[in-house]
Amino acid sequence: MIVYHTSDIEIIKPDIRFSREGLDFGKGFYVTKLREQAEKYGDRFKLRGKDAILNIYDLDDLPENVITKQFCDYNEEWLDFVMDNRAGKLPSITYSVVEGGVADDKIFRTIDLYFSGDITKEEALGRLRFEKPNNQICLLDQKVIDNHLKFINSIRL
Repeated sequence: MIVYHTSDIEIIKPDIRFSREGLDFGKGFYVTKLREQAEKYGDRFKLRGKDAILNIYDLDDLPENVITKQFCDYNEEWLDFVMDNRAGKLPSITYSVVEGGVADDKIFRTIDLYFSGDITKEEALGRLRFEKPNNQICLLDQKVIDNHLKFINSIRL
């Protein structure tokens, strides 16, 4: 499957050691199946006067022994998982790959209100229920990246 990652540099060999802590699905290398989403993300780099580079990869079908988690919508399980990761809590299960919706700016406002205690979990879930998830895939295991993610090319946006 073709996946995309936007950065200010070309990334031929992703290395999760350079990833940030406190992201939606943990410290890993994030890609998306949605090219339009990846291209739109490039606007963030351009607004800061940086290059926006769309890196294109082929992600192989993963073997059954790779532990994966897929969130199909913004539900309580997704919300708890994202909140725990952003708070630096380790998940009870160590996944190699997690796929689900992005906590973009609009979604993050709801999460931030919940995290700060300004709205309840029920209110947050009520707001999220109407949002259609976009897509992010977080590769949390360097072996998965090394063995199953192949760089194709990059394009300056």
